Parts: sequence; C-alpha cells; structure tokens
Amino acid sequence: MGGNSGTETVADGSAGTDEELAARLRLAVGRLHRRIRIDDKESLPPLQLSTLVTVELSGPLRLSELARREAVTAPTMSRVLTALDEAGLVSRAADPGDARGVLISVSPAGVSRLAELRSHRTALIARRLARLDETQRAALEASLPALEALLVDEED
Repeated sequence: MGGNSGTETVADGSAGTDEELAARLRLAVGRLHRRIRIDDKESLPPLQLSTLVTVELSGPLRLSELARREAVTAPTMSRVLTALDEAGLVSRAADPGDARGVLISVSPAGVSRLAELRSHRTALIARRLARLDETQRAALEASLPALEALLVDEED
C-alpha cells in the first residue's frame, strides 16, 4: 500500500482496480471539497447552502418536502429556514393548494448570494487549476464527462 490513501498506484499513475480507483477518487474529491469550503470564508453553513440550492432548483417547496430532500428532521429544517429567512435569503408565501401550508422560495437577495458564492468558489478552483501544468489540465478536462456521468443516479 502506498501513501496515505490506502491504495496502490501502478507505474502509470492509475489506480489499478475499480475499488482502488473509487478510493482515490473519494479521497481527492473529498479533500478538494473540504479545501474549497475552508477557503470560502464567506459561505453559508453547508445545510443552509444545500437548502437554498434545493429551493432554487426545485422551485417553491414546503418545509416537509425540503426536510425530506435534505434528509433532516422537520425541526432541523425549521431552524435552517429561520436562519435563511432572517438573512433575507428566502421568502415564505401561503400555499395556494393548502391554506395551512407555506411555500419557501429563494428571495432576490438569495439569488444574488448564490451567484456570489458560486463565483467565489469558481475563482477558488480556477486558482488551483492555474497551478497545474498543461498535461494535468488536459487530463482533468478529458475526465469531466466521466465525472459528470457519476452524478447521474442509477435507475431503480
């Protein structure tokens, strides 16, 4: 076993088996994600950011649906939404389909904040990419379709 990753690397730099590749990919993606979060001092807490993005992508949602999608309890989601609401990043409106329900939407300030955060995180990654040589950047670019394919959920 070589290095801290717990996997062996063959002479050409590849990971060998699918399991070894999965372990190296998990480690690299996890560390890069953590590094970006650490460097992004202006960001929101992870669950607040994830909730805001979920609402942005899915449109107005009820608290219960947001809690389900984010895999948290309703009381936890309520606290998250309170923080986002106090920051002016979401808005609440009556659910036209259920007078007792409330729909959560991203406010204009929330849209602006998401754009700002995305821009900042893109700049953080761009600075890291600038440290790579041409061959490394080309390899990374060539791997993007495969990485994007990993994001597609398996069919049931």
